Amino acid sequence: MTVPTPATPNRPEQANSGLPEQPTNLPDVPPEGTLASHRLEFRAALLLLAMVLLLGGAVLYLMWVRGAFEATQRLILTTDDSEGVSVGMDMTFSGFPIGRVSRIELGDAGVVRILVDVPLKDAHRLRQSSVFTLEKGIVGAARLRAFTGVPDDAPLPTNAERTVLRGDVSAEIPKMVADARDVLQNLNRLTAAESSLAGTMAELRSFTARLNSEKGGLLAAITGNDADAKQVGELLGRTNQLLKNLDSVAVRVDGVVKKADQQVLGQDGLLTDAQAAVKQLNTLLQDARQTVVKVDAVLTDVQAVAGNAREATGNLGDLRADVERSLLKIDSLITEINRKWPFAPKEKEVKLP
Repeated sequence: MTVPTPATPNRPEQANSGLPEQPTNLPDVPPEGTLASHRLEFRAALLLLAMVLLLGGAVLYLMWVRGAFEATQRLILTTDDSEGVSVGMDMTFSGFPIGRVSRIELGDAGVVRILVDVPLKDAHRLRQSSVFTLEKGIVGAARLRAFTGVPDDAPLPTNAERTVLRGDVSAEIPKMVADARDVLQNLNRLTAAESSLAGTMAELRSFTARLNSEKGGLLAAITGNDADAKQVGELLGRTNQLLKNLDSVAVRVDGVVKKADQQVLGQDGLLTDAQAAVKQLNTLLQDARQTVVKVDAVLTDVQAVAGNAREATGNLGDLRADVERSLLKIDSLITEINRKWPFAPKEKEVKLP
């Protein structure tokens, strides 16, 4: 469909023709292609706006997932070398990330400061006694790790500053290579032909040869020659003979001890006789005690009846007779003890009053 174009008053064709003039105040009607292009631009703008909103939502979601809007606690770690540490690096605790490196800066004294943001929900895992390490292996990236040995210790405050312990395996490789070189050199010195180990092996070989030889055997191998081995054999023979003699002496001593035991402690031994004599002596002492008691009674009677001389004289005669009998019994007992006791003196004199 073709849209008629309005006539302009300046054209000479319309001025000369006898047609009536068209009104000039009619509105301009855009063509249909222009409307379609406007709709297309509007839809593109809507699509671009939706894409911007989608990208913004995705960024906000990722930031939320990464904890950008979560309350955190600042931790400052110091080290002398920040190689392997990057912004956004995780700090792990027991294998789980509990913090993220937010900034790395260089201090005035050349000390590297690593700023770590720790979420408040995980901040209770860090204590005053916590230890922080930066481990760097041969293969793979560096790892920032935290260790807490005393869970009941005081919590780590905000903006606390701790020193990082480094564990760089690659830095130890040159030292390990140097140590391995020293070990190999020492091993070469030990296995050389002029080394002490070679001399020791030669001596051991000669000792084994002497030990397996038929001359002397073990003694010859230990002493070094046959003469010394022979002397050692003779010494061992004499020692065996001496031990046999000592055994016989010990048997004799045992017999003497048994005889002495039987004579002293046997049924008819000296100890039995001594015990019987002691019993008899106790009996005699009891009799003497009774006699003394009678003497005391008689003396009392003598003092009471001092006027009756005849009666007192008779009582004294009986008392003397009792005393003499007791002394005779004691004398016979002592004689019997001297006869049975082998170590007593041969002559024993008992003087009577």
